[in-house]
Amino acid sequence: MLTVNAIDVFYGDLQVLWNVSFQVKEKEILVLVGANGSGKSTTIRTVSSLISPRKGTIQFEGTRIDKLAPHHIIEYGIVHVPEGRKLFPLMSVEENLIMGSLHGESKARRVDTMDTVFSLFPRLKERRKQLAGTLSGGEQQMLAVGRGLMSLPRLMMFDEPSLGLAPIMVQEIFNMVKRVNAQGVTVLLVEQNVRQTLAMCNRACVLENGRIVLEGEGKDLMNNDHVKEAYLGI
Repeated sequence: MLTVNAIDVFYGDLQVLWNVSFQVKEKEILVLVGANGSGKSTTIRTVSSLISPRKGTIQFEGTRIDKLAPHHIIEYGIVHVPEGRKLFPLMSVEENLIMGSLHGESKARRVDTMDTVFSLFPRLKERRKQLAGTLSGGEQQMLAVGRGLMSLPRLMMFDEPSLGLAPIMVQEIFNMVKRVNAQGVTVLLVEQNVRQTLAMCNRACVLENGRIVLEGEGKDLMNNDHVKEAYLGI
C-alpha cells in the first residue's frame, strides 16, 4: 500500500534520516520503534508531506505522493494522528469530529461515520457537547483518533499515541489502535513503548539515529538479542 524508498530528510542543513526504506501492506499494523530522537516522527511527517525528502520517493498504491501539498494527502485516504493530539480545545467533541470530515465523501457520510466513531468510543458520545480541552488525556487521544476516522482513512498513522498518559490508559490506547485496524484500516504506528507494540503488530522496523537497522515480524524482533538488550532491558 505504502512504499517509502530510500528517503533522506533534512531540517535545514541538519540531516535526520538516511536512506530510509520500508513498505506498509494493506490492512496490517506496521510499527516504527526506536528511542526518542531516532527519526520516527520525522518519517511519518514526511509521509504526510509536512516535510519534503531531499532524496528518495514515497508512493501510495503506485502513485507518487512526496511532491504533493499536505492538504492533498488526505484525499488519498491517508490520515495522520499527531503527537500531542492537536485538538481544538475550545470546540466541543462533536465539533472536533466534524473538522475531520470536510472533504469529499467524508462530508457526505459524516452522520453515519460519527455514529461509527461513537460506537467505537462510547465515552465520546457521552461527552459530545463537552469542550475538548476539558477532557482527560486518554479521552483527548480517543477524540484525536475519532477525528481521524471521520476522514474515512485507508491508512492511519499514529505518532506516539500513548505519550504522557497514565499507565492505566496506555493499554486502552493500544486496544484502540487494534480496534481501528479491525475496521479494515491499515495502521502505521510510531511508538517508544517497544514491548507492547511488538506484541501487537504484524511487522516492525527499528530506527536508530535516522537509519533502519532491523525489520521483521514483531514476534521475531521480540526475540532479537539487540532489541532485548537495547529496548526491553533483558
